[in-house]
Amino acid sequence: MDITRRHFLRRATAVGVGFAGLQRASAMGLLARPALDSPFGPVLGDPKGVFDLPKGFAYRVISKAGRTMADGLLTPGAPDGMAAFPGPGGTTLIVRNHEVSGGVHAEGAFGEDLRLFSKIDKGLLFDAGGPGEGPLPGGTTTVVYDTRKQELVREFLSLGGTERNCAGGPTPRGSWITCEETVSKPGSGPGLYSKRHGYAFEVPATFEPELHRAKPIYGMGRFNHEACATDPDTGAVILSEDRHDGLIYRYLPINPRDLHAGGRLQAMRAVGRPSLDTRNWEEIVMRQGDAIEVEWVDLTAAGIDIDPDDDTIREEGFAAGAARFARGEGLWHGDFAGPNAFVVACTNGGQAGIGQLWRYTPDRGSEPDPHAPTPVPGFTAPESRGKLELFVESNSGSTMENADNITISPRGVLFVCEDSDGDDRLLAVMPDGNVYPFGRNVLSNSELTGVCFSPDGSTMFLNLQQDGLTLAITGPWEKAG
Repeated sequence: MDITRRHFLRRATAVGVGFAGLQRASAMGLLARPALDSPFGPVLGDPKGVFDLPKGFAYRVISKAGRTMADGLLTPGAPDGMAAFPGPGGTTLIVRNHEVSGGVHAEGAFGEDLRLFSKIDKGLLFDAGGPGEGPLPGGTTTVVYDTRKQELVREFLSLGGTERNCAGGPTPRGSWITCEETVSKPGSGPGLYSKRHGYAFEVPATFEPELHRAKPIYGMGRFNHEACATDPDTGAVILSEDRHDGLIYRYLPINPRDLHAGGRLQAMRAVGRPSLDTRNWEEIVMRQGDAIEVEWVDLTAAGIDIDPDDDTIREEGFAAGAARFARGEGLWHGDFAGPNAFVVACTNGGQAGIGQLWRYTPDRGSEPDPHAPTPVPGFTAPESRGKLELFVESNSGSTMENADNITISPRGVLFVCEDSDGDDRLLAVMPDGNVYPFGRNVLSNSELTGVCFSPDGSTMFLNLQQDGLTLAITGPWEKAG
């Protein structure tokens, strides 16, 4: 099934810079500054002490770690990136990551003593663990939610035997690509691993409980994966890397309908500025509102092993001319400040080291990528170049502090989860560049993860990761966008 292309506080001060004035602000050496009142209204205190929201918006806790699921297993902890797909009868199918590390069985689906491990087919797992250690506890669950009744239907384990499933991205095929934020391997723990990790896996969104076979997409490379987003026209998949010196990647599959069939892995490079360091840490190379032309370095053609035993792709890619980014985390595709945009959140980017938002737009008028496979019916050839714009760079925690998971709403509003040391908010970034607080976690200092919308646009889903909670948020979304 196809998904829509337009998916996507204690502090009460809204912040940002109007997009129309970005170039002027750049010329003046300014970064983000206070903006006007939010179109959603001020964020109000939650009497239940869980999550603050503007007037007219409300949340429900629809899932909690440790509860028994429809398959008899336990809801794992550390919910992270997720996406929502249309299900039968007006239901929504949410495929949800769990960023659980090897050996932390207390947060896995089988219980701390692995008493529930016998309930599943162990052959469907990617890594059943080393001798006497038990399976890797990471993976995904699928949540079936009735958006008309605003009720949970069921949840179940849909992929297992992986580690630190942090983020990922939806595909136009009604599936979720889940990514491992790790490069663990046998010998890196006390018997924990029987296989190397650091891969991406595809998980179909299903209504009935089903544990899918965990099969790595080796063509997407082995590195500290974070998120990804698919271009529905070409099938190209853009990927981020959660490293302080990470790259932005592109996977060109031979067959966009079968990512396991192989393809080409590339890294983003600034045209005429090889090995550009976009972090602005030691030298300001780009200011808010600046845009540059970018192209793609084919890693295999450059002699780089994309499935290395060690975590070397980003270093070799940078030496081959690829641009460097500061912890690329959230990544989403949709219509934001223009059509066909990929937005990337760099958690530690910028002069203050507290976050950048980048907007990449493929240049449909450029020549086809010379390394791209011959297009299959229904897809166009991927472009060789595009535009990369520094859309927002924060210089104050009141603006945006450590952007992580993101989504684009059906109305074209970018929602940004914070992952900072203190209070974490949900921010709304408008196409004009203004940034406003929309919600705040008052239950704990847990980071916010997994923000996404139901296909009908009525419901936002969001996780409080360390609390193991998934929320469904409803309200007057038509106020903005």
